[in-house]
Amino acid sequence: MPLILETIVTTQGQDGSLHLVPFGLIAEGDHCVLAPFRPSPTIANLETNPHFAAAAPSDMRVIAGCVTGRRDWATVPCARIPGRRLAEAYGHREFAVVAVEDDPVRPRFRARIVHEAAHRPFTGYNRAQAAVLEAAILSTRLDRLPPDKVLSEMRYLHIAVSKTAGPAEREAWSWIEEKVAAALHLAAADRLLVDDTEA
Repeated sequence: MPLILETIVTTQGQDGSLHLVPFGLIAEGDHCVLAPFRPSPTIANLETNPHFAAAAPSDMRVIAGCVTGRRDWATVPCARIPGRRLAEAYGHREFAVVAVEDDPVRPRFRARIVHEAAHRPFTGYNRAQAAVLEAAILSTRLDRLPPDKVLSEMRYLHIAVSKTAGPAEREAWSWIEEKVAAALHLAAADRLLVDDTEA
């Protein structure tokens, strides 16, 4: 199985508009592969500007925010490519696309690193951050998974949130919880969070 790195990818359109989205970047040898599903603003941007930046966010609210419609996160100009990257990041890489494997469902954009930089010390993720990441991914698959499985996964992931989360992780979790509850048409009495005493 390939190594997949969970990142925040930014691409820039021909008109200068920026698209910021969580992406699992596939590491393959000296290259990385970006494989978005159609339709996607990322694909449209890469077809006119074949470059992208991938950042390791220092705040899990960025990932949770992006999958729940909150995309207004600070960015700064890239160093070597036309575009911008996430500002609050442990580090980032900038890529130039070198080959495209077209596909009607999921084209693959193979890219080489043209620049990389570290921006702040990485002191480690806690369990709540990992749980938020998994819940964010889960929330993008609600149309493909049975509701019982979604609720079971959310309840399990909440154990780590209840035990180790700080304010940022709790806020991020609440955004994802609201999205899942709305998608599954849950009433207020059926909230996903279990009581902390059960964790």
